[in-house]
Amino acid sequence: MLKRLFAPTIEVSAHCDLPCGVYDPAQARIEAESIKAILQKVAEKPDDQDFKTRAAIIKEQRSQLVKEHLWVLWTDYFKPPHFEKYPQLHTLVNEATKLAGAGGTKASWDVATADELLGKIDEIATIFAETKKA
Repeated sequence: MLKRLFAPTIEVSAHCDLPCGVYDPAQARIEAESIKAILQKVAEKPDDQDFKTRAAIIKEQRSQLVKEHLWVLWTDYFKPPHFEKYPQLHTLVNEATKLAGAGGTKASWDVATADELLGKIDEIATIFAETKKA
């Protein structure tokens, strides 16, 4: 038994925490697109406060999901070599998650904020796709 305890261990390494293909910025994009759709529907019914209240709750939930999907990419998928090759990646993820936060789509009723968030997610998706080719 002691022999098994002190036996050499096998060191393994992997590109990410789970097999590749689990992570995808498309998840964040789908949530951001739903935020944009919510903003557009509220703009069509500006006087319906019940609708706007329900929309606000859903918009905040979708915004939080955007942040969580991006954080998972940032912390679990992207690795130091990615940050070396794409030095803008930290700032890009930070800006995108802020756009999905209280200073962005959680508080704003402006469709342009959702469009800006979608643009940041697309930039992240472009980098993500390039890393998948490597």
